[in-house]
Amino acid sequence: MSYFDAASSAPLHPVARQALLASLDEGWADPARLYREGRKARLLLDAAREAAAEAVGCRPDELVFTGSGTRAVHSGIAGALAGRRRVGRHLIVSAVEHSSVLHSAEALVAEGGSSTEVPVDRTGAVSVAAYADSLRSDTALACLQSANHEVGTVQPVAEVAEACRAVGVPLLVDAAQSLGWGQVEGAWSLLTASAHKWGGPAGVGLLVVRKGVRFAAQGPVDERESGRAPGFENIPAVVAAAASLRAVRTEAAQEALRLRELTERIRARVPKLVPGVDVVGDPVRRLPGIVTFSCLYVDGETLLHELDRAGFSVSSGSSCTSSTLTPSHVLKAMGVLSEGNVRVSLPRGATEEDVERFLAVLPGAVAGVREKLGAQTPVTAVEEESLVVDALGKRCPIPVIELAKVIGDVPVGGTVKVLSDDEAARLDIPAWCEMRGQEYVGEERAPKGTAYLIRRAT
Repeated sequence: MSYFDAASSAPLHPVARQALLASLDEGWADPARLYREGRKARLLLDAAREAAAEAVGCRPDELVFTGSGTRAVHSGIAGALAGRRRVGRHLIVSAVEHSSVLHSAEALVAEGGSSTEVPVDRTGAVSVAAYADSLRSDTALACLQSANHEVGTVQPVAEVAEACRAVGVPLLVDAAQSLGWGQVEGAWSLLTASAHKWGGPAGVGLLVVRKGVRFAAQGPVDERESGRAPGFENIPAVVAAAASLRAVRTEAAQEALRLRELTERIRARVPKLVPGVDVVGDPVRRLPGIVTFSCLYVDGETLLHELDRAGFSVSSGSSCTSSTLTPSHVLKAMGVLSEGNVRVSLPRGATEEDVERFLAVLPGAVAGVREKLGAQTPVTAVEEESLVVDALGKRCPIPVIELAKVIGDVPVGGTVKVLSDDEAARLDIPAWCEMRGQEYVGEERAPKGTAYLIRRAT
């Protein structure tokens, strides 16, 4: 079995396993106590904090350990907003942030604050100018991930941080995906991360608040972790997290070169092996081990099951794999195809043989799914010189499949109207038009669902 979903959670690093087992015998006592066992636990906790701070590039007293990366984000945003309450209640986020950031923005708005969502281009990157334009006199905090978790695109954090610093607004960076590869550059003010992303144990997050940043921890607090992460520290897990972070950073430069070559191979060969594929994300400014692509006329969930049966664990941002039946907010913000979406995120140690076997298996898996979805063309009718495709009640990717079947039946300049009540169609039909060189005219309300109008251009 080849595990290709390291962006969700990386396998436990051998160094983390060793450190975890070793510290179970020494780190069980209360580090706040003065007796011998407590002092031993305190030494382990302090050493882990120093190691993590060195990896981040901050002072040890600026870093606290939390129960998860999500908790670090929630605590960091809430504390920074509270600390700058006199400035205002305005928060800036990018459209492709992790859900923990977006949920925090929603909570702020529900409490009477406001937020601005900065859009991204088709590679998933924000514009520094657009971010700077979103800064206001009442902006209390800005947030920007260092690299995207679904497509691997690296954001211009240093440039955005400089724009924020120029007007005195702190920038919180979600570094969960990138911290294992290197320090986050720039004059950021707060930083969060999650140990299970770099091969540490789950249940350990990092929150860094630079000296001088106004911060007021929210909720009940105690003496633990400077009052910013209440509760008894999981010292064995913290020690393992810090040890694995140091270990992966030692290997990072060499491993990045190796994984980048493997993902470049996937990016280059998948479109040649599988027709109707859109490789998404920035081709250059991206993390080493992530490559994401979407396949036309493919049900994402079925494809993931086929690849799983073939021995590959991959992820997807497709609406077909979601209980909400809505596309990934990242793919939606980028305006790219969501159907048949596959994210390959290679773990450290992934081999060339694994990648070659994946490339050998993928075409057959996609072809098999497409064959299963080869439904009959729906009943069509001529209405005001438009060919009408009734795809109501059909889910991704059926509306696009049925559009593709009939587009050749209309003359160049003629139109096709697709009726659909599937939310994913709003993203996938325009993306299909761009991939196939057809003109997407727009959408309009229909008695049931939405009518999407496409004009044949070629």
